[in-house]
Amino acid sequence: MSGFIFKQDLAMAYFPDCSKATASKLLAREIHSNKPLMAELQSAGYTRTRKLLSPRQLQIIYTHLGHP
Repeated sequence: MSGFIFKQDLAMAYFPDCSKATASKLLAREIHSNKPLMAELQSAGYTRTRKLLSPRQLQIIYTHLGHP
């Protein structure tokens, strides 16, 4: 599963000073409040309950939010 990343690990990269739970909530808020990002992620197979992000989904997030 090369290139896949756990959503929680990505959240910690964006919010390193937060707990894992808080970082995950903050990342989810960023993703779900950004309609263009959410639409593109959904077209790439993203769901709220997905724990692993594919390389394509990760690239979409980086395109919209920038690299952590």
